[in-house]
Amino acid sequence: MMKYAYVTLGAAVACCFVSAEEEKKTQDIKYLSEAFGHLIGKNLEGMGVQFDVAHVIKGLQDAAAGREAPMTEAECVQAITEAHTRALEVKAAENLAQAELFLETNRTVDGVVSIGDGKVQYKIVTQGTGPVVEEHGSPVIRYEGRYVDGTVFTVSREDEVLSLDETIPGFTAGLLGMQEGERRIVYIHPDKAYGTHGYLPPNSLLVFDIEVVKAQGVLAKSPLPDNIKAEVHAESSHPGEISEHLR
Repeated sequence: MMKYAYVTLGAAVACCFVSAEEEKKTQDIKYLSEAFGHLIGKNLEGMGVQFDVAHVIKGLQDAAAGREAPMTEAECVQAITEAHTRALEVKAAENLAQAELFLETNRTVDGVVSIGDGKVQYKIVTQGTGPVVEEHGSPVIRYEGRYVDGTVFTVSREDEVLSLDETIPGFTAGLLGMQEGERRIVYIHPDKAYGTHGYLPPNSLLVFDIEVVKAQGVLAKSPLPDNIKAEVHAESSHPGEISEHLR
């Protein structure tokens, strides 16, 4: 009888361990599945297309059950590409209208200076002294770039030498004439920045907080030939490569 009791108790304990282990596995799968769902959701958000989440879930369920998809893979990719293009066109138009309205209002703000056609504007925050930044120069600068809503998209981690022959036109225009120690806020229309190209949102107005540490950091470079300059400007970079955002 005692022997039977020990065997029964041992079996019960073993079952408890098995149940606990199975429960842990079940919990792990739940967490893993939820985390995977978050990854899918993040990817959907980054595609720039307004998806119906309920139907995305239905698609996942149908695929897992082996049901036929409403489109072929090629048709799906083409449809997503077309929807993404339309979404970018809408966003580009909205951003352009916002940029032009902002600059039109900003030009009337006290202390704001408009350059040329007004697509580049700046305001001096701190006056500088000494040498000035000249054409084809390579000043040593510190900067922070942000969108019109204040969101920061790039910042220099340290003093940085920048060739004015290799940066976007609006940034160059805003830097020219700055003295050592001077700090400006520069506002750049998308036509003088990246327009609808690059990794930033299309037709974004860019705002840069720039400080000149030295008017000339290295020997000035000769102007690049137009064909080479075009290739330089055509090279885009991934967010995170800080200095590349200015090229």
